[in-house]
Amino acid sequence: MSCEKKPSCEQIIDILPDPFVVIDNQFHIVAANHRYCDKYGVAHEDIVGRFCYEVSHHSSVPCSHHGEHCPQEDVFRKGKPSQVIHVHYDQHGHEERVQLQATPILDEDGNVLYMGEYVYPLSQAFEDHVQLIGRSRAFLQMTGLLQRVAPTQTTVLLLGESGTGKECVAQYLHNYSNRANGPYVVVDCAALGSNLIESELFGHEKGAFTGAAGCKKGLFEAAHGGTLFIDEIGELPLDLQTKLLRALETGTIRRIGGTDYIKVDVRVIAATHRDVKHMVAEGTLRKDLYYRLSAFPVTIPALRERLDDVPALAENFLSRLEDGDRHIPLSPEVISRLLEYDYPGNVRELRNIIERAAILAYGGVLDPEHLVFESTRSDSTEPSGYSMGRRRPAKLLNRRSGRLTDDEIMETLEQCKGHRASAAAELGVSERTLYRYIQRMRGDEAEA
Repeated sequence: MSCEKKPSCEQIIDILPDPFVVIDNQFHIVAANHRYCDKYGVAHEDIVGRFCYEVSHHSSVPCSHHGEHCPQEDVFRKGKPSQVIHVHYDQHGHEERVQLQATPILDEDGNVLYMGEYVYPLSQAFEDHVQLIGRSRAFLQMTGLLQRVAPTQTTVLLLGESGTGKECVAQYLHNYSNRANGPYVVVDCAALGSNLIESELFGHEKGAFTGAAGCKKGLFEAAHGGTLFIDEIGELPLDLQTKLLRALETGTIRRIGGTDYIKVDVRVIAATHRDVKHMVAEGTLRKDLYYRLSAFPVTIPALRERLDDVPALAENFLSRLEDGDRHIPLSPEVISRLLEYDYPGNVRELRNIIERAAILAYGGVLDPEHLVFESTRSDSTEPSGYSMGRRRPAKLLNRRSGRLTDDEIMETLEQCKGHRASAAAELGVSERTLYRYIQRMRGDEAEA
């Protein structure tokens, strides 16, 4: 009896319901199913031999060069599966966050021959729940770490100044973990008195103390199967640090006044704006707890370290205000002034500045005069406590020194082969802003 012809690799991967691609150790695509080709707008007969980062990232270099965690490099280096969240560009050039699951394909000797990669687009509703805005190098380096640790069960310690967005980052880690469908519980140690923190975290039994009229579950129990975010961990009293350490190491807690240990399945994310190493040195933070919490530390950059992200952040805040959308795109004059400030209060301060400016602009155009900056500099000589900083990223300001012209927009789009996100980055504007310019140009053409 004759042997039937075996199906090809392409025939097999075309059965898969999601985009799938096979990549070699030089980042070349060796096979891809039709869903992958359709997603990125590349003809099936033209996909083989192209670089994966060229197709999905619209980049001339691997994604790790921009600070993202590269699953291809991980798979070929370690020979183990890798799972990350990346920003890809679809067939229309729009940014889209996707979950990548990369798996090694081995030869007969057990060596990694190729990498197979599934691409799972994240739903827009899921994306809208928490957004991290930015494309600066400092920001991408941080998100590269987040993408690596989010799918794991590892405890994460978030470090950074007040107002940098630690709670938003914690929510991001939860949403992109395998606990996303479980509870996400927040406790702010700075907002609770030392006598309340223990009861909030671990709960209490009836009669455990005066006023304990009934049994109460703590936040560890409330977060079972999900994530517990402990903000300002540096405010936790020393005696409770011991109890927290036991909970982290054993996965069990005991309520106040209780005798039995309760098993809890919780991933802990902690955060503080304080210098934790200094706290350990002065004895206000237990060394063993510090080592347990800092299994994977992530430092969130101050806004002054990522000023290139200010325009996109400002326009995002405006888009969330009632009637604020009409102020987008921001004028070059407004952006120039925004880029002159150091933002000691970080992203939180920028949000307040934008909200205040929208109110002051009222029914008119948002102008530089509506931007009020509160200085916390001790050497400020300007009256009323308001001043302008002196930092100014020259490259971005040069790009935004005047209102964008139609010729500039069309030339940049042509250079970027129509990729709207790449063109926006080159022009120094957000993708939303570029979209509005294009819509205006189309409107002018229609009237003509």
